[in-house]
Amino acid sequence: MSNTEPPISMTTPPNGYNDWLYKLKKRINAAQQKASLAVNQEVVLLYWQIGHDILQSQKEQGWGAKVIERLANDLKIAFPDMKGFSIRNLKYMRSFAEEWIDTSIVQQLVAQIPWGHNLILLDKLNNNDSRIWYAQKTIEHGWSRNILAMQIESRLMERQGSAINNFENTLPNSQSDLARESLKDPYIFDFLRLGEDTQEREIEKALVNHVTDFLLELGAGFAFVGKQVHIEVGGDDFFIDLLFYHLKLRCYMVIELKAGDFKPEHLGQLGFYLTAVDRQLKDPLDKPTIGLLLCKSKNKIVAEYALADKNQPMGIAEYKLESALPEQLKTSLPTIEQIERELESERGKQ
Repeated sequence: MSNTEPPISMTTPPNGYNDWLYKLKKRINAAQQKASLAVNQEVVLLYWQIGHDILQSQKEQGWGAKVIERLANDLKIAFPDMKGFSIRNLKYMRSFAEEWIDTSIVQQLVAQIPWGHNLILLDKLNNNDSRIWYAQKTIEHGWSRNILAMQIESRLMERQGSAINNFENTLPNSQSDLARESLKDPYIFDFLRLGEDTQEREIEKALVNHVTDFLLELGAGFAFVGKQVHIEVGGDDFFIDLLFYHLKLRCYMVIELKAGDFKPEHLGQLGFYLTAVDRQLKDPLDKPTIGLLLCKSKNKIVAEYALADKNQPMGIAEYKLESALPEQLKTSLPTIEQIERELESERGKQ
């Protein structure tokens, strides 16, 4: 009897192979990520130490700024295969060490994000409280460098949790804080950028086509369910503008868009949709549905009065279409009326 094993078929894997391969790839990916994070952490800590040494030497030895140019040249000669020792980067290392005096924050927080992210924090923010907040969010959400820059430029920290709401009175304590932090005010929809030659039909589809950007602006946890979601109540048809499910809150979220100023009666319609979703779509394990009314503008006191006697969880926020855009681009954005037509056209298709 031959001890030679039969050849393995390249088309049909043995029993259990696919599951084993899947688990193996997960372990390899996890190991790669850990190795990458460890390398990144060592690089950031090295850069901080170099910056700290430059600061100390300049202070104690009285060295001027020219020493950085000399150091850059000497380090390139000593380590020709290593990048990161340019004059510009050495100056960043010095600034990095100058801003982050507390070594525990360096080790436990900023060393957990890539060096390029840290440069954005240094360039775009002028205080460490803000830098800490954005660094924590970067770690929490895995933001790329471009996304981090965009979130800073859109003033996310100031907008996060700023929507007027009644969550404290309508949700359990364990959920109300998270619900409040899940909303912003205002929401920035300047990603709806369309050229001068764009046809009307393309404009009408802009919201759907940009749903990925919309989800990014809404924030972590939002999952898109549908637009112009049909519900039937008492034989009548109704259409919810936008329906989402929030994975962290474990509940549906109804978003209604209003083209004009906020009016108290808008909450009546929103409350009706919340009741319908709770009775027709909500699973017994889901938390109560939350409503968000997005309007062009609002009177804060009127909004607070309107929410005072509501027993359903609701928030009110403004949205902006043209934030921080060059003048030549602003005229190419879809108007509020075009967005309304887009929503109306979806109703007509039902």
